[in-house]
Amino acid sequence: MNKVISITIVCLLYFPSQSSATLLEIIQGTGSAPADIADEISTFQAALGDPNNGNAPGPIADGRRQINWDAGIVPFDMPGDFFNTTVPRGAEFSTPGSGFRVSNPEAADPTAPAGGDNEFSSLNATYPDQFIPFSDPRLFSPAGSNIVDVNFFIPGTDTPATVVGFGAIFTDIDLDDSTKIDMFDVNGSNIYSSPIVDSSPQGLSFRGALFDNPEIFRVRITSGNTAIGADDDPANGVDVVVIDDLLYGEPQQVVVVGVPEPGTMLLLGSGLIGLGILRRNKEKKKLA
Repeated sequence: MNKVISITIVCLLYFPSQSSATLLEIIQGTGSAPADIADEISTFQAALGDPNNGNAPGPIADGRRQINWDAGIVPFDMPGDFFNTTVPRGAEFSTPGSGFRVSNPEAADPTAPAGGDNEFSSLNATYPDQFIPFSDPRLFSPAGSNIVDVNFFIPGTDTPATVVGFGAIFTDIDLDDSTKIDMFDVNGSNIYSSPIVDSSPQGLSFRGALFDNPEIFRVRITSGNTAIGADDDPANGVDVVVIDDLLYGEPQQVVVVGVPEPGTMLLLGSGLIGLGILRRNKEKKKLA
């Protein structure tokens, strides 16, 4: 008797795709006053595209978004999702620290320190001598950490998105390499990483990166090497840096290639991966 045993196994395996991101342009500038980097900012805005879509809910096919923190409704103690839920600009923030602060000179803000806060003077009285805003009067910083992650969404929704470019303005970078921008695609691949080596003590620094397609899913900003609150002391290796305007392309919905949706598991197919053939020939032999 011949017996054939076949085993068919369907395999679902995940292979992260290679990033297809193509970096088109880096725009950067430093200076002691807002006017010194105004041309670089305008160039980057034009590269991202017009118009500035402001607080319009998405999806929108073209244009850009900007955050300058200066609207009166932005609280000193800012929730991480403020600029996607309360103000629909498609950016949500997270940090390994304790939250986010927006310097707020208006004492009417119930979350602000008594008497208001001028360029984070409530956290350290020396800061107004260190920091200047690009767009007056407010600045932004994570609290309890020098790291902030930015994730993108279709503005006003919880639909993940990617952007074609991202730029940030910093104030008071004293030490080369203390401040850095990293950008990641939807697979978690780092598609851009660069320290900002053009330091500008008590001044402003800008860095923006533009890709050929909306590839940026997450951005990590490392602002200085010390969390806000400490004395800025570059002579002893302490560089406290805060953030002003953020600029980025209009968030576009993430397109996932693969089966089944919505994951990125790829069906490799079914096939015969194990085939055992057992043959047993039994012959009856007569005993002599």
